[in-house]
Amino acid sequence: MSGLSSPRRTAAPPAGSFALSGDLAEPSRLTVADLRERFEQHEAEVVFHCATNGPQRHTFSGPLLREVITGARPLFDPRRRKDRSRFMVSVTGGDGHHTVLSWGEIDSDFCDAPVLLATGMDGRDLDLAGSQLVAPWDRCGARYVSAISSVWVGAPPPFPADDPEPLVRVGARAGSGGGSAGPYRRTAG
Repeated sequence: MSGLSSPRRTAAPPAGSFALSGDLAEPSRLTVADLRERFEQHEAEVVFHCATNGPQRHTFSGPLLREVITGARPLFDPRRRKDRSRFMVSVTGGDGHHTVLSWGEIDSDFCDAPVLLATGMDGRDLDLAGSQLVAPWDRCGARYVSAISSVWVGAPPPFPADDPEPLVRVGARAGSGGGSAGPYRRTAG
């Protein structure tokens, strides 16, 4: 024996499933079927402008994002609005596109926006394609995320207003704008 072990093979996640993770008591992996069977379904008729294909009109069905996340028990005190308002939701699609919403947008005590995790579009089930984030009030389609691969829920750390060493994106020059994604570090060091 050489002492080397063969790499473990892990089963691929089910088609159309996504990870629900972050500051949650019960993170999980959900399929479109789970969304359809475990949560009340809502419907939204939407019109939004797509930069590449122009105006889009669709009818989506699925549960409210808020209800799905609440079922995973976010690690905030649900009785305290200020505690809830610190949280955000990051949704990533199969093509790497992602968007962020604040908890306040979807919380019924704040904006109460009916954001959906779609299980169907125009009468077709999305089981194989994967769930889609639907923001019915958005005029452009940038926050519509297809083939959701992950939903992360959490609170970013507070940033001190008097911090003498602000964070910048690694590889970016201070003051250059530096792009929109990537790891961050202190400017000194």
